[in-house]
Amino acid sequence: MPVRAWWARTAARLTGYADRASARAVRPVAAAGRWGSRLPPVLWDSLLPALLLLHIVTTRTPRELPQALALTAALALPLLWRRRAPLTVFGAVAAAAFVQWLTGVQLPADAALLVALYTAAANSGRRGTLVAGAVVEAGVLLACLRWATEGAFLTPFVAVTAMVVAAAVLGVNVRTTRAYLAAVEGRAARLEREQEQQARLAVAEERTRIAREMHDIVTHNLSVMVALTDAAVYAQHRAPDKATTAMLQVSETGRQALTDMRRSLGILRTDEPDAERHPPPGIAQLEALAEQMCAAGLPTRVELRGGHAHIPATAQLTVYRLVQEALTNTLKHTPAGTRAKVRIGCTTESVTVDVTDSGPCPAPPGATPRGVTPPGATPPGAAPAGASFTAASLTAAPAGHGIPGMRERSAAYGGTLRAGPLPGGGWRVRTRLLLGSGGAVSA
Repeated sequence: MPVRAWWARTAARLTGYADRASARAVRPVAAAGRWGSRLPPVLWDSLLPALLLLHIVTTRTPRELPQALALTAALALPLLWRRRAPLTVFGAVAAAAFVQWLTGVQLPADAALLVALYTAAANSGRRGTLVAGAVVEAGVLLACLRWATEGAFLTPFVAVTAMVVAAAVLGVNVRTTRAYLAAVEGRAARLEREQEQQARLAVAEERTRIAREMHDIVTHNLSVMVALTDAAVYAQHRAPDKATTAMLQVSETGRQALTDMRRSLGILRTDEPDAERHPPPGIAQLEALAEQMCAAGLPTRVELRGGHAHIPATAQLTVYRLVQEALTNTLKHTPAGTRAKVRIGCTTESVTVDVTDSGPCPAPPGATPRGVTPPGATPPGAAPAGASFTAASLTAAPAGHGIPGMRERSAAYGGTLRAGPLPGGGWRVRTRLLLGSGGAVSA
């Protein structure tokens, strides 16, 4: 075996042994830390006073014991309440230390001053920390002046001052860390609330989008089916072939409606492949839409200017829905013989949608405008209530969500939709969608 390979294997073994040994050594320490964290804080706070009192009882003579025990108790016992009232406890310990200095008794319980200073620095502001540090430093100066041996003042003074500074710095660090953790927790809670709000907004926006899609699909297809059914009923005795053709078109329209609804709702399910098998309709499907409207009794012509291959699918879906809703309103609110014309202008930056019809001018002021069907009314061109009650009631939307939905779709792409009568008669719906406005998400 080469020497280099032998050294590598030996080093790997030694490293493994060291890792296992360190893991065994750390395990008891971690267990002790977990066990200690379960103990109440008061128990830890009572540990130092108990040790100081035990030290006095075991080291002092019977003649010195009463005075030393009383001063030790005055210095150490207030530490039991240091977490509840840190500044009050510090004041009590400082007063006991001053009494001790007056009596001239040296005690190891003076360490309680450092603990009280640390607690005050960890739980009070900068001013309280400076005042407490100044008080302790003054006590250190008085103690060194009284008990330091002659010629050895500087060494004990510097040593005790270093301990005072260390206690104060530790307390300040604890307070700063605590404030930082509180700020981080507050920020995390705020971010969580903001994420919940954004999630609720996203859900509301998605519900609005789905409701708008369902309105367009259901209203359009039911309007076409109602018109075709009326035509079939009218022609069933005079022209049975035309009635059969109309009913076949009703069936095809119903299947198309089911496909559109499955596609729109399928994106809510991860295991639904229909959205991939049936791409959303776009500008290329406007000709099929025009043929469907012609079969329903509304002669429609489509003019397309410019190529539409570069237009995103979401923008094309918006164009399709705008044209579909405009033609549906024309079918519902105009008499027989009305003609419609759709003009689509495509450029690299925008898409212009212009839908006009030759229907009569709207009713005088105060009457129901186009796009809103009053409750209980039957749309023009629909069957009487007794002939097709269910379809007519479904297509008679009393809330009139068509034009507001068109405005929302147009606004998502920075467009302003204009819908109103033409000077020479008829109705016009026009808007211009900006492809660079970033409205694809909300469309």
